Parts: sequence; C-alpha cells; structure tokens
Amino acid sequence: MVTKLLHTRYRVNDLERSVRFYTEVLGLREIRRHKSPRGSELVFLKAPQSEETLELCYYPASGPVQVQPDLTHLAFEVESLEEFEKHLARHGLKYSDGPTLRPDGSGFAFIDAPDGYEIELMQKPRQFMESLGGRA
Repeated sequence: MVTKLLHTRYRVNDLERSVRFYTEVLGLREIRRHKSPRGSELVFLKAPQSEETLELCYYPASGPVQVQPDLTHLAFEVESLEEFEKHLARHGLKYSDGPTLRPDGSGFAFIDAPDGYEIELMQKPRQFMESLGGRA
C-alpha cells in the first residue's frame, strides 16, 4: 500500500518559461533540478505550505506537449481570489474562468499555465479564514 503522494509530473515544451510561470506567478519555490538517466531535464517545485512537489519535465524526444482541454488540473489555495486577480494583472494575465464565489465566501477560479495545463485557485470560506485571524 502507498503511504503518501510525493509529486506530480507535467511534461512541458519550454522548461524555463514554465519554471518562470510557476515561480513568479504562482509563487512556488524551485527545490532541485537535474537531468534523468534517459536525458529528461527535471525541475521540482514546491508550494510554501505543501509537502508534495510538482515535477516539470522537459523531454523533446517525446514530441511536443499537447494538453487536451479539461484533461487535468492542479489546485492551489489562495487567501483571496480578488487579490490574486490583481497579482495576475501585474503579470499581464487574467483568469480563464471565474472567479465563482459562494455565499460562504469560498470560491474558485482558473488560469492557464504554459502548455495548456489548467490551474485552479481556491479560496476558503470566510468562517475558516476568520478562525485563523485572516491567515491561512
């Protein structure tokens, strides 16, 4: 039996462009980088409050990455969808869908990462945020 999720791997067409997106736009931190025995270039990234990592893989020998719509997505928590939307605008980006807000203050929105991977941003309910003094 497995004991925990360690990482998720996404293959990308342009490694440096993708690393910039995940670090500068989403705020993930690069934790290591190396070349695999078969020649893939790999970069591992981590969100500040997560144990799991995201592995970006550049392996041109496999051909170009073509992500189908609604195939897969990564979901990340944000404190405020409104504030994150302003952050996106500073990078020349905007939500591709949403935000969709619920009466309890929770909500979600999507942005598109390079190569077409969807990223879901989720905001917790107000009651939860208030119990933490506004900090998640």
